[in-house]
Amino acid sequence: MQVSDLKKHIRDIPNFPQEGIIFKDISTLIKNKDAFKKSIDILARKYKKDRVEYVVGVEARGFIFGAALAYKLGAGFIPVRKKGKLPYKTKSVTYQLEYGTDTLEIHEDAFKANARVLVVDDLLATGGTVKAVTDLILAQKVKIVGVAFLVELKFLKGKERLKDLPIYSILQY
Repeated sequence: MQVSDLKKHIRDIPNFPQEGIIFKDISTLIKNKDAFKKSIDILARKYKKDRVEYVVGVEARGFIFGAALAYKLGAGFIPVRKKGKLPYKTKSVTYQLEYGTDTLEIHEDAFKANARVLVVDDLLATGGTVKAVTDLILAQKVKIVGVAFLVELKFLKGKERLKDLPIYSILQY
């Protein structure tokens, strides 16, 4: 399976979650064992030399890719969750959405000092969520070695919000 074949496994859902939006549904990719394996293998190859100690997965679809990638890289997995979902003491960040605000949290003891961290999510759109996540992580005095996505919606220019970070996406639309 080639990288270009992965796009065949992503389904477009028109007018979801609202009129005028075309949602990129990755559930059709992750249910295909070959496509899912290929996507994780591509990300693992990209970061295998970066000595990643922790992979951070952004709720919720980032957990799918992040956990599999952490396993493949021999790294720990750290979830970033919506407010109130983590059981221990947390650090949080509140950020602006199109329709209001949201808050994300991470355990305050998630990382050791100067840890090498890879942030993973399924899709880069406007970059607001991942910018909030990287700000939250950098406040814990770690080194972000990369921010990786399965899909990037280039027309939304999310990379511009993350210009100081090494961004990688497998597929671009």
